[in-house]
Amino acid sequence: MDAATQGRIHLELLSLIKPKLELGDLLILYLEQLGVEFVFGVPGGAIEPLYNALARSERRGGPRAIVSRHETGAAFMAHGYFSNSGKLAVCCSTTGPGATNLLTGVASAYENNVPMLVITAQTALSKFGRGALQESSDTAVNTVGMFQHCTGYNSLISHPDQFERKLVAALMQAIYTQTPSHISIPVDILRRPAEISKTSYQIGELLDKSSLTDETAVDRLYDLLVNSKKPLFVIGDACTEGVASVLQVAGILQALIITTPNGKGLVSPYHPMYRGVIGYAGHKDAMQTISDPAVDLIVAIGTSLSERINNGRDIHSYLTDRLVHIEEHEFRFARSPMAKMHIRGNIASVFGRLLEQMYRADNVKKVFSVGGSNKIYLENFRAAEKNLQRHFELDQPQECLSNAKPIKPQRLLTELPELFPSSTIYLADPGASMCWTVHYLHPKDRRISGERERRTNLFQSSMEFSSMGWSIGASVGVALARPDNPVVCIVGDGSWLMCGQEITVAKQHGLNIIYVILNDSALGLVKHGQKLANAEAIGYELPKVDFCKYAESIGIKGYLIEKPDDLKKLDINKILKARQPVILDVHIDPDEIPPMRARITALQEN
Repeated sequence: MDAATQGRIHLELLSLIKPKLELGDLLILYLEQLGVEFVFGVPGGAIEPLYNALARSERRGGPRAIVSRHETGAAFMAHGYFSNSGKLAVCCSTTGPGATNLLTGVASAYENNVPMLVITAQTALSKFGRGALQESSDTAVNTVGMFQHCTGYNSLISHPDQFERKLVAALMQAIYTQTPSHISIPVDILRRPAEISKTSYQIGELLDKSSLTDETAVDRLYDLLVNSKKPLFVIGDACTEGVASVLQVAGILQALIITTPNGKGLVSPYHPMYRGVIGYAGHKDAMQTISDPAVDLIVAIGTSLSERINNGRDIHSYLTDRLVHIEEHEFRFARSPMAKMHIRGNIASVFGRLLEQMYRADNVKKVFSVGGSNKIYLENFRAAEKNLQRHFELDQPQECLSNAKPIKPQRLLTELPELFPSSTIYLADPGASMCWTVHYLHPKDRRISGERERRTNLFQSSMEFSSMGWSIGASVGVALARPDNPVVCIVGDGSWLMCGQEITVAKQHGLNIIYVILNDSALGLVKHGQKLANAEAIGYELPKVDFCKYAESIGIKGYLIEKPDDLKKLDINKILKARQPVILDVHIDPDEIPPMRARITALQEN
């Protein structure tokens, strides 16, 4: 047998030998336990062992890599994936600038209570302190130190024996506290052979959340509700999984309903008791409702009561002695010390318990003497589902009907839900596009009452940290998590010029996302904010960009929208059937001022 044949046989035999598990593979096995499907990031030399493990994982049908164009986009994608799947957000980067690029996305996740595993690499331990390329140890650009302020768990893994213990601690901390956990792993440790061939812990069992509720507290809440003459429910984004029960309780009691900006996609705009959005770019009817002295009980559910729901104005005077705050996580109670009652518990369980109480034989008569007969309650909702009328007013309603060219933003945002199916998920980017969207866009959601799918918030934004470009990356995560729902991303041209490259990820993976770019050649919130505040007009101008040509350059469709008739000419069925993203380049009236006056007033008062 010649040497060439011997060599070939040797290689074939080696290929039959199962490769030994590395620590990177062990990490992936833990993600698989949690049902994680995607790891978002950008490859690099120091993180290469993790990508080797991801390649092996993808071949066997396990978690796979989604490569963003910038690490911040990876964190935004992971955020969108969690919010629509309920599965842990995971993002990763190489050492040095890869890690620092992640920071904005991780900070955004931290402020928006997203459980996220953040994995960054380090140069080899033996190179610490020696000025290695992209070194980010504690004697160089200390990335672990940087993540300290936007994570709940943050640690360097400096020895293989720490790996599994610290990984499990990071996972548990992220999920229990709804915050990002960061582990930084030197490349030589990440590629070390694992001493075990499977995970030591069944972490899924450790993380099973109890749905137990404080029955005594819920009984007290029940008494408050049925004895209230005019209750009001304030629904926040953390109600996602329990909103069906919340709406049933509200319906039985005929309680008025308002939502936070992040919670607006959980309630049909046609609900007969809905009075709009409170706070940032919200509706006057919502503010009048919460300040109405006849409202004797305000039940805030799944909201941190942050500045975004009051535009910096003091609404706490309206809440004193009337507020009940219901949350799954205690830290949100920090902003409601004035509440007469705090209830910590799973929202679906709390309201499921209330429904049991309401339908208990001894209580039926008492409950319906407050909210009206069950027959009337059902008839009201059935009529609402047919009539589709809103019970709150929009600012500048005449502009919602304008046929002007360039198109009025008010007309655009009220028209969009008429074009797309009722199951469409809308994302709004921070800036003027968020103001326009919060106030004027109302998904055509007919589900007044009854059960819903889990995690069906039809309107999503990154309200707390408000990172420009968030929606562009997050829409990729949303589309991966919810492939059967159309996804519409509404974003300004300023944000697009900052982060628009992530559309190529959507193209690469055949994701049907409609990117609606509000094109006015300006940083709109800056421009109009300066005008309203009588400040110097500076730094808001952007160059004129033809986003249809941009779309053409990357091989996708782009449509120019200058007037309402251009919207009507769109073949929406064709657009929705395309296995690729689409750009709508919408030339909006640059002189229209977003609904931001209350925000400017609040800034000037500080």
